[in-house]
Amino acid sequence: MNPAPLLLRALALLLVATPAAAQLRVDITSGTQAPMPIAVPAFATSAAVATPAGDTAQLGRQVAAIIAGNLGGTGLFRPVPAESVPVPAMADIAAPRFPALRMAAAQALVTGFVSANPDGTLTVGCYLHDVFSEEQLVRQGFTVTPAGWRRAAHKCSDLVYARLTGESGYFDSRIVYVAESGPRTKRVKRLAIMDQDGANHRFLTSGQSLVLMPRFSPASETISYMSFANDRPRLWLYNITTGRQESVGDFDSMSFAGRFSPDGRTLLMSVTRSGNADILAYDIPTRRATRLTSGNYIDTSPSFSPDGKRIVFESDRGGSQQLYVMNADGSGVQRISFGDGRAGSPVWSPRGDLIAFTRITGGKFRIAVIRPDGSGERLLTDSWQDESPSWSPNGRVILFTRAEPNGRSSLRSIDLIGRNDRRIPTPLDASDPAWGPLLP
Repeated sequence: MNPAPLLLRALALLLVATPAAAQLRVDITSGTQAPMPIAVPAFATSAAVATPAGDTAQLGRQVAAIIAGNLGGTGLFRPVPAESVPVPAMADIAAPRFPALRMAAAQALVTGFVSANPDGTLTVGCYLHDVFSEEQLVRQGFTVTPAGWRRAAHKCSDLVYARLTGESGYFDSRIVYVAESGPRTKRVKRLAIMDQDGANHRFLTSGQSLVLMPRFSPASETISYMSFANDRPRLWLYNITTGRQESVGDFDSMSFAGRFSPDGRTLLMSVTRSGNADILAYDIPTRRATRLTSGNYIDTSPSFSPDGKRIVFESDRGGSQQLYVMNADGSGVQRISFGDGRAGSPVWSPRGDLIAFTRITGGKFRIAVIRPDGSGERLLTDSWQDESPSWSPNGRVILFTRAEPNGRSSLRSIDLIGRNDRRIPTPLDASDPAWGPLLP
């Protein structure tokens, strides 16, 4: 009798997350923490069953590669070379060969399986073990369509990251940005969207009209962006699922710099008026706009705090481009950025503890963070032109644009320690990124 089907059913019954007493943990606040060696061998399968996404053995290898890439990309983990790790059989999933893993110097093991179900779906089992204590720290299964196997890998990555760091993950998320092509004097700019690792890339607009500043709503299926269609620069809403687009308001002048409230009902924006720019709050269900700032200033780049009670924005009201914080109704304006140079493009962290922004000084644009009260400013990058920061869903990584003197631009990410500066792959030049929330 072949024991594989019985073993597979037993594993499926055990696929629920459980706490463990082991203290294997990565310190994500330390600037000197050595990456944790972690083994991520190919996920097992009882038999190589063909699916529309490939056979389950092939998918098992691909799932493991994505998880290793996700975790390794954080700078917190160091995937052990595949040739050093024994390839698990189904029997090894719940009872790994720990001595061999210790010989490979792995401290943690991520393993699992991919199985095809009678209804055409896939089950991806995800397990995390402490190699030295031989304890199982996490086990969970994800049932997905064949097209959703990558999401299962990202969800497994989030599960492992959360268990080993104590913070929520950010891998099952997407990025929207402006894809750029053509000569510097006649750039074609299109909206594009992709998974956070660059996969599943697709264009949302044709490039016939210039687009700028895409921003995700909290619901993840709607974005706002600025379009120059028909020579009328204004904000639009784009539903990613349906492709439906609609303009925001009917303003006589330019509207730009849209950003959603935490509940998704309100869109903050800047609207020009007699050479100045004021911040408005646009209620999406009622389509009513409330002016929050006024005066002979340029007030722009507003961003809500995660509780929706305050707004950070940039303004030249003090004589130069600086950061200010005000209450959500426009009252209580206070300047928070000082020191040398200018400050712009602020965005509030999902955690609420920091604001990321662009510090402009000495001819350089650099990514920096500051506390909402104006204290604790830190520079995270030191390149020629880094700007347009956007937070990961867990508030631990910042995505931004890096422009080079030759006119090329790319998407980069960096952690809050100011290390692990990474390039995010895109098929064309890229700018103006926005990191979306975790997918439901």
